[in-house]
Amino acid sequence: MHEADSETPTLNVAVLIVAAGRGVRAGGGIPKQYRTLVKVPVIAHTIAAFAGHPAVTEIVVVRHADDSALFASVRTLIDRPLVDVVGGATRDASVRAGLAAVADADVVLIHDAARPLVSRAVIDGVLAALADHDGAAPALPVTDALWRGDGVVTGTADRTGLWRAQTPQGFHLAAIRAAHANHPGGAADDVEVARAHGLRIAITPGDEANLKITSPEDFDRVAALLETPMDIRTGNGFDVHRFGPHPDGAGHIMLCGVAVPHPRALQGHSDADVGLHTVTDAIYGALAQGDIGTHFPPSDPQWKGAESHIFLTHAVDLAASQGFAITHADLTLICEQPKVGPHAATMRARLSGLLRIEVDRVSVKATTTERLGFTGREEGIAALATVTLVKS
Repeated sequence: MHEADSETPTLNVAVLIVAAGRGVRAGGGIPKQYRTLVKVPVIAHTIAAFAGHPAVTEIVVVRHADDSALFASVRTLIDRPLVDVVGGATRDASVRAGLAAVADADVVLIHDAARPLVSRAVIDGVLAALADHDGAAPALPVTDALWRGDGVVTGTADRTGLWRAQTPQGFHLAAIRAAHANHPGGAADDVEVARAHGLRIAITPGDEANLKITSPEDFDRVAALLETPMDIRTGNGFDVHRFGPHPDGAGHIMLCGVAVPHPRALQGHSDADVGLHTVTDAIYGALAQGDIGTHFPPSDPQWKGAESHIFLTHAVDLAASQGFAITHADLTLICEQPKVGPHAATMRARLSGLLRIEVDRVSVKATTTERLGFTGREEGIAALATVTLVKS
């Protein structure tokens, strides 16, 4: 089974949403992909899952000829361009119509409109596998016993090597176009079409939540998953370090992992990076996991002179181990000197890397106390930070 690499390859990615079916088994009086699910149509959830992905450059929706008005209402809910084309009488024909409408992409992800809970991890797993495979698709191993029978059990089947297929199924665009052009039709999915053309398809990790809505009961299952409340945590951090002489004549202090020229040193057991210490404590606070001293006691000599990114990385890893993603960090440095402005962009970039979030989710700013107090007397630097953690 192919695991996702740590970084998704840089590709122009088109997404093809197959939505031309009638979905009569799900009930509701209209095609299942247009039925309301937690206040919006199913297909709107599905499109939104891909619209927010940074690698996706275009989205093509294959719809039924009779669904133009239904799709027009969905289009108003999506804040990015969508291409819609009319599908054919079969799934194969609909996919061919969608592939023809893709304008410019390296790879295409073909996805069922009735799978609204596809996750970023599933998408990234498929994209990563396309770096060294003709195609890739998520799946889950079959773990239940398999029987044969008709009302009564007449036999069993070996489940070894069997998988439950999911979408999106990803392919290099030219290869899957050629595969569909040469296929006689009637395939269960696009992996079958691709394999018939000799393409090598990787199996990537699927997700139990990435279920396909088929029956009326599935709406209740998906709604329950969508309505699961998020766990949002906010943590605050505060730290102070005083100035003292440079013991080694270094001529700089560390602020947010950046060496900033200054005639005096910040004092501390580690490298005394007050910025990183404050953000670290904010994360520990959001997790209710104490502070830096809890995890890295100053009484332990191994942390003497340690670089403070070690502490912050530990806090970020701890958050991830509990299922939290850091979504935002806001840091204020309080000092007369040094001037933070010329270094703020570099500090934000460094924090962005350490926190593993986009730089536009990181704020670094500075203020003074108008010459009041110990910071006003240039005796040290104080810092205040707020971070937000989300578990969904």
